[in-house]
Amino acid sequence: MKSSFLSGAALIGVSLLAASLQAQPAATADPYAALEEVDGASALAQVRQWNDRSLAELEKQPGFETYRSRALALLSDRQKIAAPDQVLAGRVVNFWQDADHPRGLWRIASVEAFAAGKPDWRTLIDVGALGKAEGRSWAFKGATCLAPAYVRCMVALSDGGGDAVTEREYDLDRGAFVEGGFVVPEAKTSVAWDGPDALYVATDFGDGSKTDSGYARLVKRWKRGTPLASATLVAEGERADVSISARSVHDGRRSWAWVDRRTDFFHGTIRHVAADGRLVASPLPDDAEVNDVIDGRLIATLKSPWEGRPAGALVAYRIADLLDGRKPAIETVFVPTARQAIEEVETGGQVVWIKLLDDVSGKLVAVRRGDDERWSATTAALPDKATVHIRAVSGKDDRAFATVEAMLTPPALYVAAPTGKAEVVQALKPRFDATGMAVEQRFATSKDGTRIPYFLVRKSGASGPVPALVHAYGGFEAAQTPAYLVNEPYRSGPAALFWVEEGNAYVLANIRGGGEYGPAWHHAALREKRQNAYDDLYAVAEDLVKAGISQKGRIAVSGRSNGGLMAGVAMTQRPDLFGAAVIGSPLLDMKRYSHLLAGASWMGEYGNPDVPADWSFIARYSPYQALKAGVKYPVPFLYTSTRDDRVHPGHARKFAAKMEAIGAPFLYFEALEGGHAAGVEPKEDALRAALVASYLNLQLPR
Repeated sequence: MKSSFLSGAALIGVSLLAASLQAQPAATADPYAALEEVDGASALAQVRQWNDRSLAELEKQPGFETYRSRALALLSDRQKIAAPDQVLAGRVVNFWQDADHPRGLWRIASVEAFAAGKPDWRTLIDVGALGKAEGRSWAFKGATCLAPAYVRCMVALSDGGGDAVTEREYDLDRGAFVEGGFVVPEAKTSVAWDGPDALYVATDFGDGSKTDSGYARLVKRWKRGTPLASATLVAEGERADVSISARSVHDGRRSWAWVDRRTDFFHGTIRHVAADGRLVASPLPDDAEVNDVIDGRLIATLKSPWEGRPAGALVAYRIADLLDGRKPAIETVFVPTARQAIEEVETGGQVVWIKLLDDVSGKLVAVRRGDDERWSATTAALPDKATVHIRAVSGKDDRAFATVEAMLTPPALYVAAPTGKAEVVQALKPRFDATGMAVEQRFATSKDGTRIPYFLVRKSGASGPVPALVHAYGGFEAAQTPAYLVNEPYRSGPAALFWVEEGNAYVLANIRGGGEYGPAWHHAALREKRQNAYDDLYAVAEDLVKAGISQKGRIAVSGRSNGGLMAGVAMTQRPDLFGAAVIGSPLLDMKRYSHLLAGASWMGEYGNPDVPADWSFIARYSPYQALKAGVKYPVPFLYTSTRDDRVHPGHARKFAAKMEAIGAPFLYFEALEGGHAAGVEPKEDALRAALVASYLNLQLPR
């Protein structure tokens, strides 16, 4: 069980880190800066001490091993939806993990057999076996396949589960890597095909080729049979940019390529690649999100009002008109209502499929361009009040595959036709007994009067206050929609299920900063308005108290990544309200965040802490700076990963060190693998679920 974590004998007395810092001749502005050295000896020694101490404390809690073993069984259950990752020329590809294949199988089947619920799977890559043969800890990170035959693919593999990948050419028909084929060495890379014998590559080309955020600054065209070093420059960005990449999309007739230069997380420029290599600027505003291509038209979602169209609308234009020097007409494809938001967009041959949120409930809509040049919409007949995700679209017949689930309703895979008819391809049996549980959507009122939705799960007919766990995110226009309780490893997986089964309340809060109601919901918590997201969280918690569902001091806040920042803010701003805080893979030192790993890419969300005017509002909530001696904080559970190459583990490490220095108790774990996302293998997510469940029982006993 300790194999997923750094281990070592527990140390007593003054920490090794503190001792090593005392031995240094000069103090730095940050006394815990050494913890930013990811593999530094003193930093890892400190992590071992915290890990051992915390594991010993949580392992001895009643039910720990039961939680861990049950979570592993749930997460490894063979009864899972085999969701299509892509539909490629009449074939479905799928990545599958189970107890026998914890690293996963990348496999393929015919789309007709798959749609009939009887897929004829053929394994392409056994990731675990490949890693064992090559002496690498491979994690599968997806594939980019060459249209229209979709036989050759560039497969991305991460050693340890981080964002950096090695790209290798693979032949789907032969079921093998291509000998002498394209290989891009490990880096934060993106690739796109330019015909069968060339790639657009954005990667680490050496000195000066990366942005300050650690992503590619150059896009080059690499011809087969030549060294990568000889690839020719297509486009470049600035060091201060987030990244640059290329994309190529086939619409059934031809392929269209463009270069996407991201100047910050939410803004950038799109330039189409003409046949002669010219780059032609798109007319779209710099904050529009490009979705796909259909019938030669680029489809994009507006993030701000443009040419009489509201933020959140879907628009299109003919790429050929632009490349031929004509000003393309802008077409309105779909406009959501004030209570709706476009969350996912995929195209088939003649249909644009849209996944909508309607008061945070999912809907699937097919939009088609008629002979009168108007776009009309048809809603698919899927269950109401559920979470919907588009998994893949078949370009040949415009069918969409989508999963549908709710907190107490297991996932089902549907295939939907453009007419609106939808049929079940696969439906899972319940994996827990939901009898006696109930879900309701409630609304709290935030400090400025904004109506904040949240989902509440508890025992039916519950009366009297009980401990509550509130999970939220509130950033980057990422909506939080309710999923089946065992299917949420990013939210600590089955821990929420165990929590509800034992008579407690679980809440998923839809605070501002996310995308629940489109761009405006996100913009309301950007930069200097960030406090709105935290006020929304407090409003939800206080609504639980007001309604008699829970009580002050008996509420736990939970979040990961940007949500980990939120949880850190909550425990430092409102220690009176929260009795526990699950702080996962967090940003916490907001003075340093833009200098750590990919942090510079998020300045569009938070601001630049090196600019005094920006730091003036960031400093009001930055948890690391907010920690003060003499305040009784809830005991947090901090977790991160040594191999997280997106949010630096130094955030969690330094926060723990400062808590230790001021005499505030905490629990801490740092995993060796998994990167920024959930665990590479189910056993890692199962362990975390057991740790979270045991921690909550320890801090918030009934």
